[in-house]
Amino acid sequence: MSAADDLKVLVTSRNPIILIESREEQAVIDGFRKLVVQASRALFCWSITTGLKRIDMNLDVQKFNDDPLKVLEQIKATQNPGIYILHDFHPYLTDPKIVRLVKEIALQYDMNKHTIVMVSHQIKLPPEIEHFARHFPWEAPDRKEVLEIVNQIAVEWMKVNGRKVSTNQQLLDKLVNNIIGLTRLQVQKLAHGAIYNDGAIDESDLRPVMKAKFELLDLKSVLQFEYDTAGYADLGGQAKLKNWLELRKKIFLGEAEVPGLPPPKGIMLLGVQGCGKSLAAKAVAGIFAVPLLRLDFGALYDKYHGESEKNLRDALQTASLMEPCVLWMDEIEKGLSVSDADEGTSKRILGTLLTWMAERKQKVFLVATSNDIEALPPELVRKGRLDEIFFVDLPTPAIREDIFRIHLGKRKLPVAQFNLAVLAEACEGFSGAEIEQAIVSGIYAALGKGGQLDESTLLSEIKNTYPLSVTMGERLAYLRDWAKNRTVAVD
Repeated sequence: MSAADDLKVLVTSRNPIILIESREEQAVIDGFRKLVVQASRALFCWSITTGLKRIDMNLDVQKFNDDPLKVLEQIKATQNPGIYILHDFHPYLTDPKIVRLVKEIALQYDMNKHTIVMVSHQIKLPPEIEHFARHFPWEAPDRKEVLEIVNQIAVEWMKVNGRKVSTNQQLLDKLVNNIIGLTRLQVQKLAHGAIYNDGAIDESDLRPVMKAKFELLDLKSVLQFEYDTAGYADLGGQAKLKNWLELRKKIFLGEAEVPGLPPPKGIMLLGVQGCGKSLAAKAVAGIFAVPLLRLDFGALYDKYHGESEKNLRDALQTASLMEPCVLWMDEIEKGLSVSDADEGTSKRILGTLLTWMAERKQKVFLVATSNDIEALPPELVRKGRLDEIFFVDLPTPAIREDIFRIHLGKRKLPVAQFNLAVLAEACEGFSGAEIEQAIVSGIYAALGKGGQLDESTLLSEIKNTYPLSVTMGERLAYLRDWAKNRTVAVD
């Protein structure tokens, strides 16, 4: 059924209170105007500034009542069935008398058949009336409606400027896909900005539109957004991972379809600390050429009961609205290690994530990184929820040479003056992060002597560095042995 049919069923199914959490007040009103034609009930609208008005017919004179208590008394005393849309009414539900009146209206539904519709961006009911209420999810405009809005704005621009908006079907489809999931006003704002900027819809419009969309979804404290990810596809090494991703790219992006073949869901990146799991996660977004969203578990958890799960649900919903994208959960074991010490929060977080992983239809590719897979619940890493587990090991000599080349070049040092093969051999057992830190330490040592970093100074710093493969050798040996027959190497 359509959303309009669902709403009709809800109104005609003896529900005295309906809650709609939405910022699109006018769209809600328009939806109910269409509904009352079939529901044979009067339609009223109330706010603290305009009072109570009947809106399903044109009336020259109406009695205004802007007092929350008195308007409920008026509704209760009215005999004819009505639907009453109350805007931002929830702040008044701290008054016991108002709560009681709402409850009495609900209890008398069989007598008067009044339906109270509370509309606001967020609504929390007191327990006295909560079980009388039903939530109705007011959906964002679908693709067809978004396309209609974009076309309408294009026509308006053409009337003003005397020529058509410059674009093609592929770019128009991309723009529409990028702004699906927003409210109608937000869609109008972004489409207006893209078209009125230069009278064209082109590739240069897509990046700012996606960035603006993420900001409008307003979850910046929990999710970090990065749109320009193409450069990450050129990272050295990780050939097996890159090949695996390339084979699945067209299916993920919807550029190819095979009956019965599900789209790729995600991967786990397990490995030694500092060996490039984060870069590998970014490379996934670069190869797919889609935005990267990073979930911050530190910002996710909240001291109030139930808020952590809500933060996660909001983050996952935002990721779904940003499709196609990569959702990166870094060091996932720190956020999902199930424990009884947190009053069940971690278990509820895990349950929320598992449900989303199993049921999502959107093109959100999950990349989870972990240093300790045994700290994770087994139901998270089983095949079906994730497609594959990749192991990021210590870099080989050839990759260590590439790492030296990259970090020396990044610091404008003369790479040709360094024997990269000698340096790579000297740092056997080093991670990429440890190689970078040796270069940084060498630069400081050279500055202290009043000179520039040279090969001998860098070799000295390498000699004085004890990598994790030494300080935690037993643990890393166990991790590598565990991964040998259970994971796929990225190289």
